[in-house]
Amino acid sequence: MPQAVAQQLKARTGLDYIEGYGLSETMAATHLNPPHRPKAQCLGLPLFGVDARVIDPRTLREVPPGASGEIVVHAPQLMRDYWRQPQADAAAFMCIEGKRFLRTGDFGRVDEESYFFMTDRLKRMINCGGLKVWPAEVEALLYRHPAVQEVCVVATPDARRSEAVKALVVRRTSSADVDKRALMHWTRQHLAAYKCPRVVKFVASLPRLDSGKLLWRVLQDREFLRAESGRETA
Repeated sequence: MPQAVAQQLKARTGLDYIEGYGLSETMAATHLNPPHRPKAQCLGLPLFGVDARVIDPRTLREVPPGASGEIVVHAPQLMRDYWRQPQADAAAFMCIEGKRFLRTGDFGRVDEESYFFMTDRLKRMINCGGLKVWPAEVEALLYRHPAVQEVCVVATPDARRSEAVKALVVRRTSSADVDKRALMHWTRQHLAAYKCPRVVKFVASLPRLDSGKLLWRVLQDREFLRAESGRETA
């Protein structure tokens, strides 16, 4: 939950948004913030019976608290396997101390109080000339702009940097006069230059599942298909 959205929810309803975490592969939540002591933009604490850790995705070794890496989980609600996809199973599961863990593909960290925080999906990382950009960080900032109703950040091919940041933005109806340059200039006041969107595109809506989940992968795939076909992406 972006901080700006949570603040709007609090102002309008008086309610706090308490976050949790889970995956289709775990059937149910694996983490939840305790209602009496939640942390903002946080997945929460592992639930009973859940062993969650953060590993270096290259070495597969556990990293210390505070260090970033891939979140892996061992839990009784963890699925057995992918249906008739042994190659997917081999990529998704690993063994630590004799226990079977799922590699979630989510990049994050755990603090000194065992609260887990997620940075973004590993597959969403944008490589800007060797520098890492996490779309969730850019999106969280853009949600703070009063003209932005919804946003999805994707990678767009860039001849010099390999990839650059592109923001697909749904404007609020009351802010239709805000242009792309103004929005890009505003982000430069808050982010390092390489993290700022090089391209902003205003769209009428963003694709979502019936559950409300944003289909970022669809938007990302479309972006590279456009680039391959030589069509304008801006």
